[in-house]
Amino acid sequence: MIRNNSPVYIFNRLLWKIYGLRMKISKLTGLGITALHNTRDAKPKASFYALKAKANNGETINFEKYRGKKLLVVNLASGCGFTPQYGELQSLYQQRDDLEILGFPSNNFGSQEYGLDDEVAKFCKTHYHVTFPLFKKDDVAGTTRQVVYQWLTSPALNGWNTLEPKWNFYKYLLDEEGNLQEVFSSSVSPMDILK
Repeated sequence: MIRNNSPVYIFNRLLWKIYGLRMKISKLTGLGITALHNTRDAKPKASFYALKAKANNGETINFEKYRGKKLLVVNLASGCGFTPQYGELQSLYQQRDDLEILGFPSNNFGSQEYGLDDEVAKFCKTHYHVTFPLFKKDDVAGTTRQVVYQWLTSPALNGWNTLEPKWNFYKYLLDEEGNLQEVFSSSVSPMDILK
């Protein structure tokens, strides 16, 4: 983990302080905003509920347990300018009984998830009081992306979407039946997705 007095940590803290301004500029200008919608109401060719993934604590989670809830799947990083979205995600998680947030730490973008699984969990709990499920740190982009992100980014599996995360905090929204409905870039606040 990066120490509190390191240049990287100090730079990240600066980015976190201007996060609100950055998000307002994106909302006003559309800068950095990508939002894809399942306009054809395409159905998955493989069930999302058939997937399994390792939780941050090593437990295998069968996604069948999420049937009947909306799901927001997000790739996370502790050292990113978008890291304050942890707080927004937690807020959304507490407000919505019909929603499950699934967090996937990844070091794919800018090497911004530098901690081990236990360090990531501690960071999330200490700084943002995160209680939504966190999964093991793994790849979410490229040829080695883990199985959940293979499903999210393959039309042969999800029915329509090819967009893999381009940065940390990309968001994938599934409905209560496991259909991928929308994909949002980092510059879209979690609070603007479900109103």
